[in-house]
Amino acid sequence: MDVVVWLRGLGLGKYEAAFRENEIDETVLPGLTAEDLKDLGVGIVGHRRKILDAIAALRADTNASPTATPGSATLDAIPRDTAERRQVTVMFSDLVGSTALSARMDPEDLREVISAYQKYVAETVGRFGGFVAKYMGDGVLIYFGYPQAHEDDAERAVRAGLELVAAVGRLKTHAPLQTRVGVATGLVVVGDLIGSGASQEQAIVGETPNLAARLQGIAEPNSVVIAESTRKLVGNPFVLQDLGAQDLKGISGSVRAWAALRPSSVESRFEALHAGGLTELVGREEELDLLLRRWSKAKTRRGSSCALVR
Repeated sequence: MDVVVWLRGLGLGKYEAAFRENEIDETVLPGLTAEDLKDLGVGIVGHRRKILDAIAALRADTNASPTATPGSATLDAIPRDTAERRQVTVMFSDLVGSTALSARMDPEDLREVISAYQKYVAETVGRFGGFVAKYMGDGVLIYFGYPQAHEDDAERAVRAGLELVAAVGRLKTHAPLQTRVGVATGLVVVGDLIGSGASQEQAIVGETPNLAARLQGIAEPNSVVIAESTRKLVGNPFVLQDLGAQDLKGISGSVRAWAALRPSSVESRFEALHAGGLTELVGREEELDLLLRRWSKAKTRRGSSCALVR
């Protein structure tokens, strides 16, 4: 049994790095306790409970079969995701200057730096409901809207990106770190499991991941660049800088991009989404007059009603 695949089957793939770093394999997994999970960074009670319940199921399956070996509850017992079409916000985060770091650092020290970076990315996006789909060297591919969808996934992704950029520089590693983030939203087909072992991933098909990666490529160090598709969904809860139309490799046509600078000072999501205010009624004098007459009747306690259809 592959522990990484097992975690993903529980929807807790964001703990992959911690399990891998601490060498938690199929022989160690059945003996984990609540205290062990806390040491591994599983700070959410619900997540610890889910893992412990799944471990108990593994033990039960092992004890039920006389020929079973530790961890032999096979992948057949793990719920398989089927491909589905849905809207997903994809984030691509990359460590700046990793090539230069590799040239001047001992490989073991570099491994610690990248591992600390990946762990922090997973923890940060996890707080905003993101799902770490794949580690690619010093890059991390993240989904917002899969496997669990929220009405504000695009906003969650941008907030996670800004927090990630702000905090990576504070990581205490062998060298100061910088990151850059690209975010894009679009329709994709997601859910097929491809590969095997530690390389297994939830495949996503569509232009959105490629767009997020290309936007990350044009981002300045310690900045977040978002696609127009994401900007339309988030409204105005962020201060944005228009980067204009960009010609991106592998993307047909010019793509308008925006740099997310910081959260704005609006007080609520409703206010942010309607920052332009109400527009003036045009050509509705008769309807407006009717509403005012009905309102006058209501103020004199004579019941009246109107139906407004948008």
